[in-house]
Amino acid sequence: MALPEPTPRATALITGASSGIGEAIGRSLAERGYGVTLVARREDRLRALAAELADEHGVRAEPVAVDLVAPEGRDQLLERVTALGLDVEILVNNAGFGGSGNVHRSDAASLTRMVRLNCEALLELQARVTPAMAERGRGAVINIASTAAFQPIPGTATYAATKAFVLALSEATSSELAGRGVSVTAVCPGPVKTEFAEAAGLGDVNAKLPGFIWTDVGHVARDAVEGAEKGSRVVVPGLMNRAGALLGQHSPRTLVLPLAKQAWRQAQ
Repeated sequence: MALPEPTPRATALITGASSGIGEAIGRSLAERGYGVTLVARREDRLRALAAELADEHGVRAEPVAVDLVAPEGRDQLLERVTALGLDVEILVNNAGFGGSGNVHRSDAASLTRMVRLNCEALLELQARVTPAMAERGRGAVINIASTAAFQPIPGTATYAATKAFVLALSEATSSELAGRGVSVTAVCPGPVKTEFAEAAGLGDVNAKLPGFIWTDVGHVARDAVEGAEKGSRVVVPGLMNRAGALLGQHSPRTLVLPLAKQAWRQAQ
């Protein structure tokens, strides 16, 4: 089993845990008896969720409110984990955000912030916690990518590029850590009804896309945890999403780019 056994000192560190996929994965791991460290900026939500999980499942649940875009926020997070006497044996890199619009018409500061959170923070946390995992000979990393990782998408170019980074990093480090008892799993969900679309400025995209396109957030969380448990390198929840991922990976860019551009326009 790729997931380490729960212990009193062990914790699953989950970023972006105040809602959506992060919250759902936190619930799934707590149900399995894992202690959780819940990380996001919204402290009130984290405290409420931590209290609920501790009460329902008898696990240790610690809320830590930090902004992971800033390097000092990442320092504060890991210092807090150490002060709590916890070992990160499961890392769930879920924090991130998206955006809509052509790069030449977008705010450069917002795009840079996206890269810092989606890529830089994810990379730093993985690089800082996996040495101890490898030393102990056990651990799991779950990096939340997206089906956007499988092809460039005009209209949300930076977001798709950040998720391509997450996918490539996860696959390569999965190979690097092979044989050391540490798994790295990239989870690539398609559209999921969470607060993500609103935060990304996508308006009523939830109403515009047909129902069969959407994957339930609980389904994504279950597939993510089960994939990590199996030591899977890449998990794409949903049959339609798996088909789309294959199409994006293997079709000529001259075909994919116009289709992706048109699909993105229709979704807005």
